[in-house]
Amino acid sequence: MGRDIALDTPSGKVGAWRADPLGAPRGGIVVVQEIFGVNAYVRAVADRYAAEGYVALAPAFFDLVERGVELGYDQAQFARGRELAQAVGLERAAGVAGAAARLLQEQGLKAGIVGFCWGGTVALLGNTRHGLPASSYYGARNLPYLDEPLRAPIQFHFGATDASIPPDAVEAHRTKQPAAEVFVYPGAGHAFDRDVDPSHYHADAARLAHERTMQLFAVALG
Repeated sequence: MGRDIALDTPSGKVGAWRADPLGAPRGGIVVVQEIFGVNAYVRAVADRYAAEGYVALAPAFFDLVERGVELGYDQAQFARGRELAQAVGLERAAGVAGAAARLLQEQGLKAGIVGFCWGGTVALLGNTRHGLPASSYYGARNLPYLDEPLRAPIQFHFGATDASIPPDAVEAHRTKQPAAEVFVYPGAGHAFDRDVDPSHYHADAARLAHERTMQLFAVALG
């Protein structure tokens, strides 16, 4: 279903995983990785959106500093992912996301964005900087950007037991962005959608968050 493509961005060329639906696409969705690169989980997420009828494009953001990064989830690779995310920076990441959306739009598709963890904040910036309908999953870096005006519908998804995003941080999303939909999932922690990682995956939360995300994109994109 998916294939590797090249993507031109304001910061240079990066790779991307593109997954196309079987029939005529309903729209396009930019899929933004966690800090582990475009690994098997991210490709599977893109394939999931393609199965729902959307062209899904997952840029390899880390290609800006190191090409072909695919990390696992142990402590050493977590530390490496944080280094790479910091090296890329959220400003450059927002530019890459915008370039991915423009590619989809140039092909006649309405575009949205979904992101996870680090990518959850990139999804927020995709909304405020590029006007993309967005679904932001557990974006622990969102707070500095919550004063930027929204330019499209957005959802924020949080696990109730996520130690990296305490209740006061979740409440800040409601206070600063009253037009946003903010969902908190009981019993779920950080990375609750990551189904390849049993230590974090929460099936009920992942299912409901995905259903809500699809509802958002059905209205915003078709």
